Amino acid sequence: MRHTDADLQPPARVCPRRDRGGGSVGPVPVPPPQRFRHSPAWFLGRVARRIRLFAKPRVDVATAEPDWILERDVPVTMRDGTVLRVNVFRPRGDEPVPVIMSAHPYGKDAVPGRSRSGRALNPQYRIMPQPDRVGISAWTGWEAPDPAFWVPRGYAVVNADARGGGTSEGQAHLFEAQEADDYEDLIAWAGTQPWSTGKVGLDGVSYLALSQYAVAARAPEQLAAICPWEGFSDLYRDFAWPGGIRENGFAVLWSTLTARAARVAPPPLRRELARHTTRDQWYRDRTPDIDRIGVPVLVCGSFSDHNLHTRGSFEVFRRAGQARPERPRRWLYTHRGGKWATYYSTDAASIRARFFDHTLRDLDNGWDALPPVRLAVYESGPTPVAVTAESEWPPADLRMRRLFLDGMDGCLGDGPSRVTVQTGFAMNGPGLEWTWRIPEALDVIGPMSLRLHVSARAADDLTLFVGVRKIAEGAVVPFEGSYGFDRAWMSYGWQRAGFRDLDPELTTDLHPVHTFERRVPIRPGEVIPVDIELREHATRFRAGEELRLVVRGRWVHSRNPVTGSFPAGYVRRRGGTAIIHTGPEHPSSLLLGHRHPTGSPGEPWLEKAP
Repeated sequence: MRHTDADLQPPARVCPRRDRGGGSVGPVPVPPPQRFRHSPAWFLGRVARRIRLFAKPRVDVATAEPDWILERDVPVTMRDGTVLRVNVFRPRGDEPVPVIMSAHPYGKDAVPGRSRSGRALNPQYRIMPQPDRVGISAWTGWEAPDPAFWVPRGYAVVNADARGGGTSEGQAHLFEAQEADDYEDLIAWAGTQPWSTGKVGLDGVSYLALSQYAVAARAPEQLAAICPWEGFSDLYRDFAWPGGIRENGFAVLWSTLTARAARVAPPPLRRELARHTTRDQWYRDRTPDIDRIGVPVLVCGSFSDHNLHTRGSFEVFRRAGQARPERPRRWLYTHRGGKWATYYSTDAASIRARFFDHTLRDLDNGWDALPPVRLAVYESGPTPVAVTAESEWPPADLRMRRLFLDGMDGCLGDGPSRVTVQTGFAMNGPGLEWTWRIPEALDVIGPMSLRLHVSARAADDLTLFVGVRKIAEGAVVPFEGSYGFDRAWMSYGWQRAGFRDLDPELTTDLHPVHTFERRVPIRPGEVIPVDIELREHATRFRAGEELRLVVRGRWVHSRNPVTGSFPAGYVRRRGGTAIIHTGPEHPSSLLLGHRHPTGSPGEPWLEKAP
């Protein structure tokens, strides 16, 4: 469903390629991005939807209790004497079983089973609605494995209160090495219990995912595999300062709510995130060494969480274990559905079970023969139009295409314009856009890389927010996005021009990675190249549809909870003008990969399962 009026006029520019002589033009007053207006009825419908989903979230809670052994608040003593407490769910009988574990500061006992009315559901289900129904049991902790799924399949489930959370002692040291110390001790405990086979796997979403990386880099003896389901891997680049621009929406909300749920050690995390403006030692100390992950990994890389987890999840797949003499196997599961709806879905849970059956139970179930990437391609919304199995990410058969920005007619074309043009926009204005008319049916896949040649007027720095929209029949095609936002665009990027230094070890043509160690001001009259990484996606286009590149000085969506991408928010520069230079001297361009459409709906990672 496209969120536009039925009588919306088609865009004025269709991007014909005109043969011009060489020269220089500038500045050119390019029309601002096309505005898609909505009727009052559409807005009232959005309000009604938000109220309905807040009052009654799409969550089904099963209350039938399996035949299991449940031990609550089991004490586990850490190496420094602090006592953490865990809940253990395990099958009846004397046969040892492998362990699925998670640890977090949210409180292991905060489960929906406390209330038949469902009022004990985590409030995030209400403010971040899911596109599909979420099915969990009454014993499922927040973003944790569902014991009612795993125990009947012959696993023990250990849900731990991290230090400072729930009934555990101490204070939480979020993102610090103390968490890895505690996780290592918890794994050793679970792997040496009489009911355990000695093999432990880690599983969970968001914080329960990202907390796995540091301990997996230590590769403790009992740890056999991890499944980080959507978890960022770089506190600065992914969460606090994407592109060197401070995130002051979800980061503030999350740090505030976590401080209420757990006993967090001072100083307040929210204050420290704002105080450290570069990727300094404080951030490096809180960033796990994913290159040294030493166990098999099934990582979920979501196309629907560009504001939070997408970049870091794909970075884990790209780099996990590469510093090890023998690199562990890695698998990548992609999707563009709802975070929790997908994680708890039957297919995704069955895939995780197949992975853990292979790595924890040594079952010969064909998992090790699967292609390592499960790729879902989307035409619109949260349901894939095709799912394929790939040998690598991005897919090996992509054709790389560099599209050049034309400042004269607002087009993206295969060759640079012969005319040098300058186009500008104010930091607080609507920005600029460029359009590529899709010549044939294509799947555009992977990250994208945008290089802009920019100068600044009345400023020594610029905040550049980039969005890529799919346009079909004159309307913006909506996709599932972060925080339950169902009107997201196909991809986004952020970059502060002053933080333009690239990390030569991590950067590729398609994947620029910045150091964020120093800010370099823009001198008056200076034209600088700025590389911007655009988040991963897999989008299907039909011939004649359009890809539109939007560049602004502020976040491209509103922040209101009805029609905007609440709670996402970013600090922007309020003064100055950005000048985008295009043409032969300054060939600003967008690099992307595409191929002919392939694949069909279905689940290739389950079709050959025994």
